[in-house]
Amino acid sequence: MKKVWFITGASRGLGFDIAAAALRAGDMVVATGRTIDGLADSLGEHGERLHVVALDVTDPDAAVRAVQEATARFGRIDVLVNNAGRAQLGWFETISDEHVRAQFDTNLFGAMHVTRAVLPSMRAHRAGLIVTISSVNGLVANPGGSVYSASKFALEGWIEGLAQEIEPLGIKSLIIEPGMMNTDFLDPQSARHGDIDIPEYAEAIAQFQAFIKDANHRQPGDPAVLAATIVELAALPRPPQRYIFGDDALNWTSGKLDQLKEQLDRSSDIANSIADRGTVDA
Repeated sequence: MKKVWFITGASRGLGFDIAAAALRAGDMVVATGRTIDGLADSLGEHGERLHVVALDVTDPDAAVRAVQEATARFGRIDVLVNNAGRAQLGWFETISDEHVRAQFDTNLFGAMHVTRAVLPSMRAHRAGLIVTISSVNGLVANPGGSVYSASKFALEGWIEGLAQEIEPLGIKSLIIEPGMMNTDFLDPQSARHGDIDIPEYAEAIAQFQAFIKDANHRQPGDPAVLAATIVELAALPRPPQRYIFGDDALNWTSGKLDQLKEQLDRSSDIANSIADRGTVDA
């Protein structure tokens, strides 16, 4: 049976490629974005299988309206892709509270708003798949990405718990954790840097911004390949709970696992040492 996809942030980047891949597979797509001018034309002629809706995910009422429009058009939503996101980069102290909250409003609360709007339909059909576009930075944090990683760590914590709540209702979850993707995600309209000057961080920030500028549009990950893979995974009876994409993401995740194992072993050694001292003192 052909699926109905509801994709946020579909006007460009990975979201656009997922919409295109789902349409190529013959599925129906509700493509949403804050700016949708020209989106239908860019995706091509697909007749009644494509429906484009304006949606700012930070507005919970708008999310409800968009989902209602989608279900009125297609009768159900089989696959929700929480893709809309933005990158707040920079050292934590250089980022104002306003911009920290804006990061969470999009990356975390935006996904929550849309998921809350979609779940009643999925519960009614006792079926569905929620695809959450996270990042390897939802597993690994680096200097210059503390706030961005915080939003992705929170996103993963929420969806990991939610997945266990909805699984008995027949609803599945898939977390996507890409490495650096060759999209416009690092462009100024997507990525923002700190807005507070602190001299002690100036040199490190300059080096970081030079790295971002050099990496932009040279990232190794191909979003079209990932998009096609997501469509294939969505067709599986039991998709994996996580999919880590890109050699860089796999290497960083492997390093994080080694680090956690080392810390686990050290914590065990410390606990045993404290217990032994307690026995001796007694």
